[in-house]
Amino acid sequence: MEFKRVAITEQAAKIVQQLKEKHGELIFHQSGGCCDGSAPMIFEKEDMYLDDSDILLGQLEYVNYYMNEEQFEYWKHTFLTVDITEGRGSSFSLEIPLGLRFIIHSRLLTEEENKALNN
Repeated sequence: MEFKRVAITEQAAKIVQQLKEKHGELIFHQSGGCCDGSAPMIFEKEDMYLDDSDILLGQLEYVNYYMNEEQFEYWKHTFLTVDITEGRGSSFSLEIPLGLRFIIHSRLLTEEENKALNN
């Protein structure tokens, strides 16, 4: 059985598709910095610099989802679901001009998921 670390709601997936149509290839990144803290942000692929400290958690709507390794240490025992909500975040994420922002819902990994993903 294959286990995943990230998923996306239907409403959020529709926004990702809309953004892909407008901006082309995209990338999700979840850092741990100021402003929106650990909110998932989406950027044009060429606008986001990745390095060895960024970990690929999976794909959502064919968009790679990365997290900085320091942030990953806090989240590695959780399953993340990306959702969308009304409101303006304070980031440069592409959904902000739409009056929306991506958020995450999290749950602890099951024992089986944790063994498969973290060992």
